[in-house]
Amino acid sequence: VELVESGGGLGQAGDSLRLSCIASGLSIDELSMGWFRQISGKGRERLACLSSSGGIRTYLDSVKNRVTISRDNSKSALYLTMDNVKTEDTAMYYCAAARAQFGVRCDDSKYWGQGLQVTVSS
Repeated sequence: VELVESGGGLGQAGDSLRLSCIASGLSIDELSMGWFRQISGKGRERLACLSSSGGIRTYLDSVKNRVTISRDNSKSALYLTMDNVKTEDTAMYYCAAARAQFGVRCDDSKYWGQGLQVTVSS
């Protein structure tokens, strides 16, 4: 499975951010998928996770009011929208996936994208 992220880059505080992740090599119908980020000097944290059907979503408490995760299995795509971005959202963002017919399994992710940098200025 290959995951390729796109979007991100530079933005200003208050902007909205949209990240995309396209999967290949395996049907994403069988994958629980999610977004992680790693702020410089800190550990990686799970922002959001989605079950294979899209019916179950989990969010990191500190961002849940600003973040939406979604997927389009017909396009093998996963998306993350973040509203009202803040300078503290500056980080490397990763798409990840785990084989899972049911439930959210992002913490067991075996497949990872290369990551992309998001930088938010004030």
